[in-house]
Amino acid sequence: MVDQSGKTVWVTGASSGIGEALVKAFVADGGAAILSGRQIPELERVVRETGAPERCLILPFDTQDFDVLAEMAATAVAFRGSVDVLVNNAGISQRSLAIDTDFSVYNRIVAIDLLAPIALTQALLPHLVERRSGQLVMISSVAGKAGVPLRTAYCAAKHGLIGYSDALRSEIAGQGIGVLVVAPGSVRTNVSRNALNADGSVRGSSDAAIDNGIDPAVVARTIWDAVADGKREIVIAEGMEASIPVLRAHDPEKLFDMVEAMVAGGYAQKLAAQP
Repeated sequence: MVDQSGKTVWVTGASSGIGEALVKAFVADGGAAILSGRQIPELERVVRETGAPERCLILPFDTQDFDVLAEMAATAVAFRGSVDVLVNNAGISQRSLAIDTDFSVYNRIVAIDLLAPIALTQALLPHLVERRSGQLVMISSVAGKAGVPLRTAYCAAKHGLIGYSDALRSEIAGQGIGVLVVAPGSVRTNVSRNALNADGSVRGSSDAAIDNGIDPAVVARTIWDAVADGKREIVIAEGMEASIPVLRAHDPEKLFDMVEAMVAGGYAQKLAAQP
């Protein structure tokens, strides 16, 4: 448990999955939370389930509506006088081969998974710099550390988010602001069910790997511990997924062979056949 008394977190994608778990853990530890997303009934449910609605603010908006972000940042700061932690968690994935994928899918995923967190961070950054205090948490992915099949748009966006975060961290490290990059593997969320098909439609079904993934509550606790410890990057994954970033750094040829073998072995067909 990390004492979050007197602190305020702002979490995007707070209506389910990792975002929901982060909010609940933060509030349970005494903090206040600003919940953003588009599904207001689900955001309201999360607030009720924290047991402390007086310490929560629902701030709904579409992360792609960049023109409202300055107003959203001002509203978030006004809630408790400051925002101590911003968690850029909202995102969307993909399940389609590149050759089949309409370019509109790339536009949408890059906008949501890369440009949106950059835009929101840029909107709140002056507040953090003025206070010379704060923490930025960027939810990337193991797929942001190494390319994996059927996720070319997702990998591109998540790789980009790590690059932005690393560069930003170097610029603001001396101003009391930390940047933590989180690279989860398979977590039991709706990420696969909400993923986009090649034509931009919603997939509507999950993967066995996701269904058997890590509990979001465990992920949330790991993240808050990492923030408290001042860590700059963590991988939260199990099994083969945990080895992917290590291989990418130390033996990329082995990783490339392994991933190519997955595709040659019918990975795409097996994924498509899952109910």
